[in-house]
Amino acid sequence: MSDIAEEVGVAPQPIGPERIGIVDRNTTETKISLRLNIDGNGTYVVSTGIRFFDHMLELFTRHGGFDLQLKCVGDLDVDQHHTVEDVGIALGEAFAEALGDKKGILRAGYFVMPMDETLAIAAVDLSGRVAYVVDDQVNVPVVGDLQSELVVDFFEGFARGARANVHVKIMYGRSNHHKIEAIFKAFARALRGACSRDERMRELLPSTKGLL
Repeated sequence: MSDIAEEVGVAPQPIGPERIGIVDRNTTETKISLRLNIDGNGTYVVSTGIRFFDHMLELFTRHGGFDLQLKCVGDLDVDQHHTVEDVGIALGEAFAEALGDKKGILRAGYFVMPMDETLAIAAVDLSGRVAYVVDDQVNVPVVGDLQSELVVDFFEGFARGARANVHVKIMYGRSNHHKIEAIFKAFARALRGACSRDERMRELLPSTKGLL
């Protein structure tokens, strides 16, 4: 078990089997330790070295009702790209591990998220196929301390790691901060729906192909 899992207590036992994903991803560019509980209480301990990115992951966790412990030490002296992309990949891999064979889940979810003057839409399909479309309408190079173009890299990484379809779009808005935040909130709630279990279909795979 990763170091971070030992430092942080486990959330109370949910109804049904606990769905947990643990990922340790070490490359020459990043070192990531991650523990995810899909059936959590929205608690988080997050550290990536990019404070605005931390904030997005924290609100993602809270709005998704997940528990997330994540520590990433990346080569930020080079660029933020490796950190943001690799966190996306590791988080997607954690969801894939936690969901297992995916029997009984809804599989797909969507959410429309208003945030003041901004409106975001997210749709997720845990289909086993990788696809992503990101239209964030952000028109500045940096928001907080995050290079804004890397929002796309995060969602691409997640789609690859989770083997999922991820679509996020800003319909309209003024504040670039609100645009990114609304996307992460909408994504969290869409993913929460996709991961939800349907008791009527608990022994069935949500696909006619027999494999996800």
